[in-house]
Amino acid sequence: MRWKTLLAVTAAFLLTGCSASGNWGWYVIDPTTPAGYTNIKFLLSGFGATILVSVIAALLSMTIGLIVALPGMSQNRLLRWPSRIYVEFVRAIPLLPMLFWVFYGLPVVLKSIGINVSIDAFWGAIITLAISDSAFTAEIYRSGIQSIAKGQREAARTIGLSYGQTMRYVILPQAIKRILPPLANQFIYIVKMSAFASVIGMQELTRRANELVVTEYRPLEIYTLLIFEYLVLVLIISFFVRWLERKMGADESR
Repeated sequence: MRWKTLLAVTAAFLLTGCSASGNWGWYVIDPTTPAGYTNIKFLLSGFGATILVSVIAALLSMTIGLIVALPGMSQNRLLRWPSRIYVEFVRAIPLLPMLFWVFYGLPVVLKSIGINVSIDAFWGAIITLAISDSAFTAEIYRSGIQSIAKGQREAARTIGLSYGQTMRYVILPQAIKRILPPLANQFIYIVKMSAFASVIGMQELTRRANELVVTEYRPLEIYTLLIFEYLVLVLIISFFVRWLERKMGADESR
């Protein structure tokens, strides 16, 4: 009930401020007016791009993270050190400079080796988010796999399973249950960081809000709605993750 009371108080404050001060212009996102309805529709049209970029980037991140994590746990230094270098190097690079480098610099590098490929804003955002998040995902995989008791591996070897079979049938199914919550946090992180794609022209939620601010000159009202858009999106993802945890039995405290 507390959050309902807080929401009611906040709404009352906003409505009071709207009527008491001429500096407030909530009419720009008022769905009861044609202009407000059009503005809201324009803002909501960025949902599809945000979700699509986030989902593709998350899937690539989880794939790359697993590929990086498995050699990182090897006893062979030739396999372990490249994995560690990749993780430390990628984690040290801020997302925005990496986004600029992928979008503006990577095509130049590829062209210098004879590959003429243009990277648009959509794929530039996906590549950047996937690479940036893969280092964190690799560490999540590593911690989850190493949390499984060594006796599980020894038991798998006694029945003749190879390393790949042990990981596929014994270790990873148990580890996935433990790493699901942190992986969900990383997906939420990707959703929020997708807002940076607006700086290279991708038409997602934040870009739509920026364009509307330029035409309406009402940043407070428009960015307030943008915050609520991300809030609703994250709450939906969190609800789905909780449901998935219950289905998979990931909550080991039960």
